Amino acid sequence: MNIIQGLDKLYARSRGNKWMRYFTTFTRLALVAGFLPAGYVKIIGERFTDLHNNQPMGHYLEALHHTGYYYTFIGYAQVVAALLLLFPRTVVLGVLLYLPIILNICVLSLAVRFEGSLLTAPLMVIACVYLLCWHYERVKYIFPFNDPPQQAIVQNNKFPKWFFASVVAIFLLVGYTVTHMYDLMPRNTLTGCQTQCGDSEDPAACNVFCRSIHNNGQDLKKSLKEYERSLKRK
Repeated sequence: MNIIQGLDKLYARSRGNKWMRYFTTFTRLALVAGFLPAGYVKIIGERFTDLHNNQPMGHYLEALHHTGYYYTFIGYAQVVAALLLLFPRTVVLGVLLYLPIILNICVLSLAVRFEGSLLTAPLMVIACVYLLCWHYERVKYIFPFNDPPQQAIVQNNKFPKWFFASVVAIFLLVGYTVTHMYDLMPRNTLTGCQTQCGDSEDPAACNVFCRSIHNNGQDLKKSLKEYERSLKRK
C-alpha cells in the first residue's frame, strides 16, 4: 500500500466515524467563536485589549490600532473567515483565510511571550490544520504526491493581444491610482515629507504635519485631522 492509498483509507475511515464528525463541528464552532468577537472589536474601531502600552503585546496592539483602516480590514477578514466556517460548502475557503491570520497571531504571541494567547493561538493553528485534513478530498491535489485530474488542453499559438493590453492597462491604472490617491503623505523622512509642502494648499500646515509625524511621533490620523482643520480655517 502506497502513501496515497494509506491516506485515502485513513480519510474514509475517519469521515465515517460519527464522533469525529461531532468533534469536527465543535472545532469549526470554536474557531468561529474565536474570531467573531475579535473581528467585531476591530471593525467598530475599539482597542483590542486594555494592556499597558509598555507591555510588549500592548505596545504592538497600540501601534496596530493607529493604522487606520488596516486595523478595520483585519477585523473584516477575521469575521469573514469565521462566517465561512459556519457553512459546510465554504469551510475550506474559510480555513484557508483563517489559517494565515491565526498563524501570524501564534508567532506574534510566542515572539513577545504573550500569555493571553500563548495556549489558544497554537491550538487554533492545529485546529485549522485538522479541518484541512478533514477535507482532504478537496485539498489533496496541492500535495506533490497527488496528481490532479488532467483536462484536455487546446493548443493555440495566436498572440493574445487583448490580454496583454489589459495587463498593461491594469498596471498603468493601479500605478496612477496609488500615486495620486493621497494629497499628503508622511514619507519616510522629515525632509522627504517637507518636499511636498511647496505644492500644498497650506504649506505651513503641511510643515506642521511633517514635524508632528517625524519629530513628535504623533499618529497619522490625528496629524491629518489637524492639517484638514487648518485648511478649513483658510
